Amino acid sequence: MMRPIRIAMVQMNPTVGDLSGNVRRIVRRIREARAAQADLVAFPELSITGYPPEDLILKPRFVEDTHRALRAVAAETRGIVVVVGYVGQGAAIASSPATIVPAGAHHLYNAAALLANKKIVASHCKWYLPNYGVFDESRYFQAGRRLPLLLVNGTTIGVNICEDIWYPEGPTRLQSLAGAEIIVNINASPFHLGKGRLREQMLATRARENQVIVTYTNTVGGQDELVFDGNSLIFDHTGDLVARGKAFEEDVIIADLDASAVRLARLAQGRKRSLPPRVAAVVDRVTVSLPTKKQRGMIVPSFSPQLDGLDEVYRALVLGVQDYVQKNGFKRVVIGLSGGVDSALTAAIAVDALGATNVLGIFMPSPYTSRESREDVVDLAGRLGIRLDTIAITGMFKGYLRALARPFTGTKPDTAEENIQARIRGNLLMAYSNKFGHLVLTTGNKSEMSVGYATLYGDMAGGFAVIKDVPKTMVYELSHLRNLAGPEPVIPKRVLDRAPTAELRLDQKDEDSLPPYPILDPILKAYVEEDRALEDIVAMGFDRETVARVISMVDRSEYKRRQAPLGIKITHRAFGKDRRMPITNRYH
Repeated sequence: MMRPIRIAMVQMNPTVGDLSGNVRRIVRRIREARAAQADLVAFPELSITGYPPEDLILKPRFVEDTHRALRAVAAETRGIVVVVGYVGQGAAIASSPATIVPAGAHHLYNAAALLANKKIVASHCKWYLPNYGVFDESRYFQAGRRLPLLLVNGTTIGVNICEDIWYPEGPTRLQSLAGAEIIVNINASPFHLGKGRLREQMLATRARENQVIVTYTNTVGGQDELVFDGNSLIFDHTGDLVARGKAFEEDVIIADLDASAVRLARLAQGRKRSLPPRVAAVVDRVTVSLPTKKQRGMIVPSFSPQLDGLDEVYRALVLGVQDYVQKNGFKRVVIGLSGGVDSALTAAIAVDALGATNVLGIFMPSPYTSRESREDVVDLAGRLGIRLDTIAITGMFKGYLRALARPFTGTKPDTAEENIQARIRGNLLMAYSNKFGHLVLTTGNKSEMSVGYATLYGDMAGGFAVIKDVPKTMVYELSHLRNLAGPEPVIPKRVLDRAPTAELRLDQKDEDSLPPYPILDPILKAYVEEDRALEDIVAMGFDRETVARVISMVDRSEYKRRQAPLGIKITHRAFGKDRRMPITNRYH
């Protein structure tokens, strides 16, 4: 009787371009997997380079260095099969770690190397290259058209990559028809709200319809605006979930997978599984013999809980801040605190990501700053345990007004005077950044960014926009969630109860310039994330004049968004890579 295959799925947090650092992490995990008597260890998509490497791939030296890194990993594969993501070149299949066969130096592939006994025994080159939303893989890679199958101690294993498994008639179907009993799918699947549940439904369907065990190894961590959530998965051949990795944390999931159950189920079905000749011609069968492991007990795989939507978003924001700050060599951040909910939530996320000692708050009151804002900023800083510096800007603001008095003669105060205050604050925050090396975190939310309710070179000035993709209504939901997470609320109640205001003129409220957020946010979701037309949004029950006004504000503000710092993607469609609109544009 054949023993189950023991697989270790390594949910790792690579850094793009850190080839030596990523290799060290991979080698350490290979050794841990070998110590756990694993037969096979899987790493995420492009784990050697980090994902997405973008135009680094266009540098020939980078690709060469990637291949050297792969050979270093191969040298550590004594007695174990390793599946690891890298940038393949040409056929990208070699019989030894010393050689990689190029078949056209200009052809690059998003590849999974299959390594065993210190050799590169095969590669799978990704068939389906996503070229939508945040993905640009067709810019860099050729599509693969071969299918590797590994026979490991009597069990047949197919390997494919991320998007490959989303297609019902894709590599998973063909590999299962060719005899695969286990599918090892490696991924760099970025997070957005609701994706995890969709992903699980798809994988369950793919396992059940092909009567195959599916393992799904996902990366974790932040890379610029993307966050990868981990949540690696295993489904048995009936579509039942048997393992789930941790959310937003590195993890190693070890499981014993019994392919005999797959064989029995296929025999019981009684239907002949035939592979079309044209497909059989592209199947590469490779036999790997591993030494018999000493007696080992069965491992029950870990089953981490699935987070609910708001918890996922908050964890994504924390991880995104932590990795952006640390991977880019910063230690501390500085935030302009206004007394409002946006800056309060941003500060709370920063503290959870970096620790209170690494977060500095700057309060910059103007002639229009209320007593409540002054009190709430001090209260917030005390609750979070962060240092707070106060720099009054009234004198600076008056200096600007004096300097502009002659050219502004005969005009009424308007947004020009309001924006001067925001730009003074932006200058002060950047001065702290230059002097002390702190990264400036901006505090604007998606609702404001959508309609341009933000000041260029003012509150938009900074290095990283934490809540750029978080609608205002969700800002309140996340703030309430964070207040429930500890023994005491960290965001003062009055901050959550007060009407939103920029406090750039006397008695100003956001609703003086914008529709109420419970009305604005659904309109923005329909227009920005779903591309609905005016008539469609009006048919949802919204006032035509309001919808038309909001659409016009969104369209006119593209030039601002193009100059904004990048921020963490948490919705299905974020500004930036997800939504690319021309600035000079007369289609309305």
